[in-house]
Amino acid sequence: MDITKIRHDFPVLSENGIYFDNACQSLRPQSVINAVTEYYQEYSACAGRSNHHLAAKVTQKCDEARTRIAKFLHAKRKEEIVFTRNTTEGINLVANTLNLKEGDVVLTSDKEHNSNLIPWQILHRKSGIIHRIVRSRDDNTFDMDAYKQALESGVKLVSLGMTSNLDGVTIPAAEIIKLAHQDGAVVLLDAAQAIPHQVIDVRKLDVDFLAFSGHKMLGPSGTGVLYGKYELLEKLSPFLVGGDTVSSSTYDSCEFLPPPEKFEAGLQDYAGIIGLGEAVSYLERIGFAQIQKQEYALNSYITEELQKIPNLVILGPSDPKERSGIISFYISGKDHHQIALMLDASTKIMVRSGQHCVHSWFADRKIPGSVRASVYFYNTLEEAELFVKELHKVLSIL
Repeated sequence: MDITKIRHDFPVLSENGIYFDNACQSLRPQSVINAVTEYYQEYSACAGRSNHHLAAKVTQKCDEARTRIAKFLHAKRKEEIVFTRNTTEGINLVANTLNLKEGDVVLTSDKEHNSNLIPWQILHRKSGIIHRIVRSRDDNTFDMDAYKQALESGVKLVSLGMTSNLDGVTIPAAEIIKLAHQDGAVVLLDAAQAIPHQVIDVRKLDVDFLAFSGHKMLGPSGTGVLYGKYELLEKLSPFLVGGDTVSSSTYDSCEFLPPPEKFEAGLQDYAGIIGLGEAVSYLERIGFAQIQKQEYALNSYITEELQKIPNLVILGPSDPKERSGIISFYISGKDHHQIALMLDASTKIMVRSGQHCVHSWFADRKIPGSVRASVYFYNTLEEAELFVKELHKVLSIL
């Protein structure tokens, strides 16, 4: 993998410093930018609603993107791909259409992003569902024994983050899904942090629903996907309704379209959908083996250097192989926000600071927050070295 050549594909990298906030949002290659721009410049129109040639081209391009994403996920058919605005919308769609009733048990982990926590809290208050949490092991890895025990009490839905945005740990999804199905539970995976870094085969996993965002995988902001087994999508009631969700309507009734159309209400972000299709193609050209190799090299170096700093605690396992491209840490007595601000002010090194939308985990452990450096395949060892060097300087001042 030619990193120098790849970096030329990302205009933002040219003069904007060191971008180590990839877990929040990845950068976009020129090919994705071009795909979005081309839509607005050459065939900006509605898909599926009009009979003129511009609309036909938009329909064709969006269909190509849906087909490409279905193949990317190894889905059985393109109709299992529902376009959303992001992972959050996908999870909320399932939460509000799965017909969960009072007493139904939803199982999550103790490290869930707010997007996979708050919907279940709302449903608990609104519908009386029971929300149970499987606590992680001491090193923040998934506790399979605790999970098996939780399943014994009867669970309707298992909803888990596939890879944690807190520490980069990936759960043993295939085994989790197999055990859930044996107990009659449906499984929803939040794949926002997993999809940019690894091959996901939804049929091999046998997962029921899987949600992810475009903005974390080189795609445009405000795009996302909910994958669902077609027979399950057919059974779900629409969540958002209106234009393009029905085949006909009268003043007191309507006939809904089949999936995925019945879930894609209103005018869609056609430019974003087309751009997301190109993002998938770009990732396939790079290859996940190369992506993981680069992430591991960078994470290994940074981890080794940070472990030399007194009182610094890295969240999650000590082995960087188990943390994808994420290095999240805190230092007792040092303000995480101040560290991030000073890194940006001194050398334009961009990291994340705070509780990373996992407030519940930090509150439970009484940890104020952490600094999160997250790398991707276009980052370099030289950038990692400069990050460590500047971090030492910042800590010497604080």
